[in-house]
Amino acid sequence: MSTLEQRPTTEATAPLRSTRLSIADRLSRYLYLHPKVRLIGLLSLPMAWLGILYIGSLILLFVTAFWYTDPFTSKVIPGFTLENFQELIQQEAYRNTALRTIGMALTVTVLCALLALPLGLFMAKVAGAKLRAALAIGITLPLWAGYLVKVFSWRITFSQGGPLDWVLSPFGLDGIGYGQSAVVITLAYLWFPYMAVPVYTAFRQIPDNLFNASSDLGAKSWATIRTVALPLLKPALIAGSIFTFSLSLGDYIAAQFVGGKTQMIGTVIAQNINLNPPLAAAFGLVPIVVVVCYLFLARKSGALNAM
Repeated sequence: MSTLEQRPTTEATAPLRSTRLSIADRLSRYLYLHPKVRLIGLLSLPMAWLGILYIGSLILLFVTAFWYTDPFTSKVIPGFTLENFQELIQQEAYRNTALRTIGMALTVTVLCALLALPLGLFMAKVAGAKLRAALAIGITLPLWAGYLVKVFSWRITFSQGGPLDWVLSPFGLDGIGYGQSAVVITLAYLWFPYMAVPVYTAFRQIPDNLFNASSDLGAKSWATIRTVALPLLKPALIAGSIFTFSLSLGDYIAAQFVGGKTQMIGTVIAQNINLNPPLAAAFGLVPIVVVVCYLFLARKSGALNAM
C-alpha cells in the first residue's frame, strides 16, 4: 500500500525535475553560444564594485573639491569654485608640503631600489636554497605584522633614550630622532618588499650564461650589472617603484608617529577633513595627479610593455 501511495508523488515530481534540468540545459547552451554574454555575467559584479565604489568615490572627491565651506556656519555648500585650488597654489605652506612629500616619496623609492639590487642579485645568483628561503622570509616579514605595530616599533626605536640611542651612545653619537629622515627610513622599511620581490624575480629570470658571456668578453662585475642586468631589470624596477612611490606619497600615519613636526600631504588632508572638507578634497587630488603623471612617464619609458 505504501508503494502505491508513493508512486503518484514520484510521477508528479518527475516532470518538475525534467523542467528544471531543461531550463538549466537551455541556459548553459545559451551561454555557450554567446561568449560575450558569458563574459558580461562573469565581470558584472567586479566591474560594478570598481565603477561604483572605487571610481565613484574618486568622482565624488573630484566634485567636492569644487565646493566651498561657509566661513560662518562651517557648512559645506555645493557649488563651483576654484578657490580651493588657488589656495593650494598661493599658500607657500601647501606648496612646500606637496614638494616635500613628493621628494620624500622619491627618496624612499631610490633607497628601496639601491637596497633591492644587491640583495636580489645575491639571492638569485649566489645564495644557496636554504639561505635564499631564509632571506625571502626576512624580506616579506614586514608584511606579516600590522601597519600600526610596525610604525609604532620605529617610533620606539627613534625615541630619545630608545634602542637606537642606546646602540650609538658608546660611540658618542645620538640617534636621528623624529623628523624627515625617520619618516624616510620607516617608509622604506614598510614598502621595501614591494621593490625587493619584483627585482629578485627578475634576477632569477636572467640566464646565467649572459653573465658568463659578459665575463668572457672581459667585463667586470659592475660593468656586467650596468650593461647586462640593469636593462633587463628595468620593468621590475618600474613596477616596484610604482608601489613604493604611490604608497609613500599617500602615507601620513608614519609622519604622525615618527615625523615630529614634518608635514605631508596626508597630514594636511587629515587636519582639514572636518574643518574644510572641500580643501581637503582638493589637496587629495594632488597625489592622484602625481601618480597618474608617474604612470604616464613609466608607460612612455616602455618598461610596462615588457612586463
